[in-house]
Amino acid sequence: MKTRIKEFRAKYNLTQEELAKKVGVRRETIVFLEKGKYNPSLKLAYKVAKALKTTIEELFIFNEDN
Repeated sequence: MKTRIKEFRAKYNLTQEELAKKVGVRRETIVFLEKGKYNPSLKLAYKVAKALKTTIEELFIFNEDN
C-alpha cells in the first residue's frame, strides 16, 4: 500500500511528531505508514485522514495485487 501522508503533511506544515500527537500514536508509526511498511487499522486511517483534512481514499492507495 502506498500513502500520500508525507505530501499532505507538507501541505499543512506538520512534522511527523506533530501528526503523531494529533492522532495518538508514536512518531515511528507515522514513519512506517509513510514508507508503506504498516497497514493501519480503519480507526487509525480515519484519524490520520481527518487530521490531514482529507479522505482515506485520497490518502491511502491500495494495491489490488497484495
